[in-house]
Formats: sequence, structure tokens, C-alpha cells
Amino acid sequence: MAASDLTKDLSTGNAGRYALGKIAELLARNNIDPDEVGEIKRVSVYQSLTKNDAGEAEIHDLFGIQISPKFESGPEWPVVQPGPVVKVPPTKVKASKSDFKTCVVLPDMQIGYYRNAAGDLESTHDEEAMDIALQITAQVNPDMIVMVGDNLDLPEFGRYRLSNAYALTTQASIDRATTLCAQLRAAAPNAVIYWISGNHEERLVNYVIDNAKAAMGLKRGNTPEGWPVLSVPYLCRFDSYDINYVPGYPAGQVWVNQRLRIIHGDKVRSNGSTAHAYLNSQKTSVVYGHIHRREWAEKSREDWDGAKTIMAASPGTLAKCSGAVPSTKGGIDLDGRPLTIVEDWQQGLAVINYEEGDGEFWYEQIAIHNRRAFYQGRVFSPTLGPS
Repeated sequence: MAASDLTKDLSTGNAGRYALGKIAELLARNNIDPDEVGEIKRVSVYQSLTKNDAGEAEIHDLFGIQISPKFESGPEWPVVQPGPVVKVPPTKVKASKSDFKTCVVLPDMQIGYYRNAAGDLESTHDEEAMDIALQITAQVNPDMIVMVGDNLDLPEFGRYRLSNAYALTTQASIDRATTLCAQLRAAAPNAVIYWISGNHEERLVNYVIDNAKAAMGLKRGNTPEGWPVLSVPYLCRFDSYDINYVPGYPAGQVWVNQRLRIIHGDKVRSNGSTAHAYLNSQKTSVVYGHIHRREWAEKSREDWDGAKTIMAASPGTLAKCSGAVPSTKGGIDLDGRPLTIVEDWQQGLAVINYEEGDGEFWYEQIAIHNRRAFYQGRVFSPTLGPS
């Protein structure tokens, strides 16, 4: 019996109103809200006889009620049901053909050498990582290649204290860097190639200024438009391989398009925060080197025409991360040779797809882990023996 039915039955006459009132009192006494009553299952109305203090009989009307709550039959609102059965045909992707251009970014290589116990040259750059980078460059066949600087280590002209193990290694470094230029031109015959001067290339310039100022800017006879003979572009035969040199660290830069530029960089922060230091000081996106770590961060700001997002990223390094490159954390044994340490450096390179002018760009960082890199569904491993 529903509560409304009981109300109808009991409300006939005074007795009914009296009984209904008693039921209401019973619900109230037990803190039961009538609105929460779902169904009245049974009602018992009976009398009992008792004697009062004077010994007189008194009749008492008693009521018993069995109710069920509203939620016993389920909630009033729709319950959550499983989603519909959906059959989706195989997805066919029709991507439009891209007319974007491509740029390969090659970070700090630190080309250099020291002599091992047998007197043989050991590289501070990582031949295997460079080999992987050259393979990926050939795979991409880019429109542009940008080397972010510090491609030559030039430790003999640097500020770090050096042992005899690094002595007389500059010529070997120049020879290897020249070979690199030839390899890059062979990997990307039609690319525009830029070599940005880093603080390590500037070591040669500063050394000439400090120790042979009269030789600064000297050129071959009758070649006023040529490179100074004591310069990286001249020594590494940039003209032979159509390499563009961007001097003037730290001011040198290459614009990929109007929204992205590549620099060597002069900021160094710990715990991956160098990218945020650039984001806080730049208005456009920037790819930088110098720190030998892979970093990538983005920041969105309100601009006059809406939201503007800029990026700051470092592709890492192509040098050895084992302590061979002279640094503030490096050390040498009693024979003057570098000790193996763990530098907080990571190897890698980057590929950028971009639209010219004020267009979009897509930055893709390629990590090199344990002598391997993964790009476009392929695993790249060194084709050379250990350096």
C-alpha cells in the first residue's frame, strides 16, 4: 500500500484523522521524514487495556507501521549505464603534402684530442654520436643545417689548466673539423650550412689578440675579401664546402624563420632551468647550445592579438660525456690524462620543420642513448668502429 492510499483510507471520518495524526506522530518520534517514505507495507491498529494508579481501566489506541524507504526501489534519478556499443571502421588518414622546409641542428661537438698512454690520439668529441648525426642528416636531406658552436674545443687556447696530454693537438682538431665540413656537404648537397661561433671558437680569436695582436685579421696576399688566415673558416676551408660562418660570440645568430632563431648561448643554469632563463628574457623562440644538456620548455603569454607561445630548447651535445672534455668538473691522473667522470650532459640533435617568413615551426628533439638514436621509425647506430 502506498502512503497516499493509507492517507485516503484513514482520512475517512474523525477516527481516520485521529489515526493519521498518530502515524504522523510515530514518524516524527522516530525522526523519519514522510518525504523519504517510499511505501507503507503494513499498518496495525489495535487497543490495549491498562489500569491507572486509581485501579481504573484505561484503553489505549496503538498503531504499528511497516514502511520501506524510497531508495529501496532504486534512485529517482537515472542511473549510470554502460556506454553504447560503437563500431568504428579502420581509420584512413589523408594528410596533405607538406611544403615545409627542414633544418637540422647539430649542437656542441667539442672536436679535439688528447694523447693516451701509448701516445695515440683519443678524441674529446664522440665519433659515434657524430656518425649518427650525419646519418640522420642524410636521411632528412635538409634545406638548412645549423651548427650551434663549440664545434672545435681548442683546449690549447683555453683558460683551463692543461696537461701535456693535450699539447700539440690543434692541427689534428683542425683536420677533423675540415673533414666534418666535407661530410656535411656530402650528406646534404643542397643545404645552406651555418657554423655559429661559440665561446670555444672565440678562444683562437682571443689568443691572437692577447699574444699576437699584429696578426689579427691578416689575410693571404691580394685577397681582401678572404678569411683571416688565423681564423676557423680559413683553417677549416669553409669556402671549399660552402659553409657560412657566423662570428661574434655571443651575438651571432641564425634566424630559421621570423619566429625562431638559433644561438650558441651564454646562459647556464642548474636543474634544467636554463630554458626558463631564456623564456624570461626572449620575445621569440630560441634554440641554444653551450650547456651540453637536453632541455625544452615553453611559455604562453597574452599578446595584442591573443595568446603567444614561445619555446626555448637545447638539443644537447655531440661530445663525449665521460670527462674527456676539459671542464670545471674534470680531473687528470698523475700522467696528465683525463679521468672518467659522469658529466650532467646528454647527447642529441634536433630537426625543425618550418614555414618561411612569419610561419609556424615544429621542433623535434632526437636523443642519442647508448650509441643509438630513434627517428622516423628507424634506429640509427654507428657505422664506424669505436673512436
